Amino acid sequence: MNERAPVVVLPTYNEAENVPVIVPAILAADCRPDVLVVDDNSPDGTGDVVRRLQSATDRVQLLERRTKEGLGPAYLDGFARALELGYDVVAQMDADGSHDPRDLSTLVRALGEADLVIGSRYVDNGRIVGWTRGRRLLSRGGNVYASSLLRVGVHDLTGGFKAWRAELLRKVLDRDVGTRGYGFQIETTVIAASLGARIVEVPITFRDRTLGTSKMSARVASEALVAVPRLRRMRGRSRP
Repeated sequence: MNERAPVVVLPTYNEAENVPVIVPAILAADCRPDVLVVDDNSPDGTGDVVRRLQSATDRVQLLERRTKEGLGPAYLDGFARALELGYDVVAQMDADGSHDPRDLSTLVRALGEADLVIGSRYVDNGRIVGWTRGRRLLSRGGNVYASSLLRVGVHDLTGGFKAWRAELLRKVLDRDVGTRGYGFQIETTVIAASLGARIVEVPITFRDRTLGTSKMSARVASEALVAVPRLRRMRGRSRP
């Protein structure tokens, strides 16, 4: 792998249908990223699919975890491995096709003026395709609620399409990140803000998955909302 290229950390669980589509699309992005798949011992054989992709290129790595512990722990392990490998830029995205790999280069370029770049559904020209009205309202309402309490100046706190400078990500990993589900996205952004990071949002088009099964549930969504008051207290303590 080229240690100077960006790397995309891609957590997976039962994504055997999506991986053969999304990984080549990531590799073809203009910024020429490598891919680090973090698989939680998927019973559908996702790891075997990644190994077949590895046989054709040295730009794909697989980090296999023994059990399914949630999105947060998978990302933390993937980030730690990416930093060990010496990458200067670490991106994160979903494996289900919701995030367009062609937007990766936009996020990476924006790091020229930022420490963290978020692909945002909720800034000008950001879009969501394929969601029901109810799901749009739930997501939008959750973001308004989190933003109003946390006051970090970010519109899409629950978004999972991000690009990090390694220096900032290393500092974030030094903190005690406690959320395991989608609240992880909020918590890591709040930690970055508490560290004084320059955070920029760029518009993306978010598309609902067409293959596989969504991992979102009422429990996962509620964890993110319940975490907000705790993160607000943390945010308050970090202010001068």
